[in-house]
Amino acid sequence: MNRRTYLRRLGASGLAGTALTAPAAATTQENETSAGNQTATDGTVENGTAGNGTDAGGGQAAVPADGETYEVQMITESGSYYFDPVGLHVQPGDTVTFVNASGSHSAATYSTDNDRAETRRIPEGARSFNSGVFEEQGATFSYTFATEGTYDYYCSPHKTLGMVGRIVCGEPGGPATEGSIPDSPGSGVMPDSKKIVEEGSIAYPFVPGGLEPLPWQFWAGAGVFGTVFAYLLSKYDRESDRYSVENADNRI
Repeated sequence: MNRRTYLRRLGASGLAGTALTAPAAATTQENETSAGNQTATDGTVENGTAGNGTDAGGGQAAVPADGETYEVQMITESGSYYFDPVGLHVQPGDTVTFVNASGSHSAATYSTDNDRAETRRIPEGARSFNSGVFEEQGATFSYTFATEGTYDYYCSPHKTLGMVGRIVCGEPGGPATEGSIPDSPGSGVMPDSKKIVEEGSIAYPFVPGGLEPLPWQFWAGAGVFGTVFAYLLSKYDRESDRYSVENADNRI
């Protein structure tokens, strides 16, 4: 084989090698780019942030910088499921971090873009949030408030068991100030928005004081207790000897 033929074959071999390795390199680069651009789904992971969606018209207000950070614990305890504090007052720009202290819980606003919420109970134009269900203890979800008003929210697995909460951002307002919350809190009553602003933070369970109306659960319980007490008293009275013939003279 002469030198010219050898060089020609060597060049062809080199081109073939380049053609074989180039697609592999391109594939590797494509995979690395895809992995590097992965983003977490809004509102479904630990340490996640709220989604950008809204189920009503209007734009989200600008978020002020340097806000405060507050925590709301999501708790399972002795058959009770609750948020603590159940009422919280914040300002625009403040962040609330929901912490799964025990059990499996979520935090989701009453807004029609969230499952199991038939009505909207957050301010017009405010962004809804939904943490998704957390099963791991210590998992967190954060939401930064921008639009003033009253926000009612719930735990999806325990909504019908009274695990609901209320946050007031700035001044009270919006649908949550009109009518009662659809799901009664486990404690029996939801703190009024003005009460939350006045107190700043209201621990669970909220017990009304002063001239505030007592929850219907109190009156229902009182009615049942009164009925049972009257029945037992009547039964005891009938079984006593006071109505016997022997005691007839004593009743005159």
